[in-house]
Amino acid sequence: MTRSPVTRYLGSIPNRLQLAGGWIDQPFVSQHNPQPPGSMVVVQIEPDFRPMDRSGIASGTRAIAMKIWKGKLPDRSADALVRELYDAENHGKAEPSGSQDMIGLVYPGVNRLDYDFHVHGGVFPAHIESCQRVKVARWLNKVLQLIPVEARPDGYSPLGRQNLDPKWVARLGRAGRDCYDAIVAMDAVALGAALNSNMQCWEKLLPHTVRHPLLRVDLPALLKAYQQQYPGAMYSGCGGGYLIVVAHEPVPGAFHIKVRTTKP
Repeated sequence: MTRSPVTRYLGSIPNRLQLAGGWIDQPFVSQHNPQPPGSMVVVQIEPDFRPMDRSGIASGTRAIAMKIWKGKLPDRSADALVRELYDAENHGKAEPSGSQDMIGLVYPGVNRLDYDFHVHGGVFPAHIESCQRVKVARWLNKVLQLIPVEARPDGYSPLGRQNLDPKWVARLGRAGRDCYDAIVAMDAVALGAALNSNMQCWEKLLPHTVRHPLLRVDLPALLKAYQQQYPGAMYSGCGGGYLIVVAHEPVPGAFHIKVRTTKP
């Protein structure tokens, strides 16, 4: 099959979408979890659009993967690729990116990542549960809709305030598990509830994820409006990025993603 100029430009390495449970992949969070493992969900999506930089879609990690692997995922074990990419991105970093970024780019389908601080130091999951069922992927393609909001501004950090209350860390990890269960069951109401719970946890644990002097958009107010009208919503990353809305009906201004269920 002849690839279009746009497809050739974008490359074949997938994008990844983070859903409920994000931040549980960071050891400084998971070490406070009284009920390990805590879970989060990443979804591998087709690279059929160019995401905004600094929007929580792991575009920075993907750029490194494109460079070291020359635009295509190597035919090696997924675990080896994740660790290679993790090392390439985080060498010498004081605040390393979480391994969920790399896993989402390498593992096809919908993946639940279970993190336990006592396993691999919380850096890599203790277990990965994957769903690559085409029926589930098609359902998720229909109900997940993304609205561009705004990229994280220069100088912004979500880590200025940290309230790592164990009960909220545990709830964050449960939101990830609930999110995965809802997707596999193709239950939009339960999926929306999991995304809403995730955002409550972010606000409690790391308030600067949604409230910060450098952020120009009132992220909590925008989020609340969509949560009131649709089953649920969350941001693609800290500081905004895209608003991910769960809805069966068309959401004005939104676009759909396409879940990738097989290796490229």
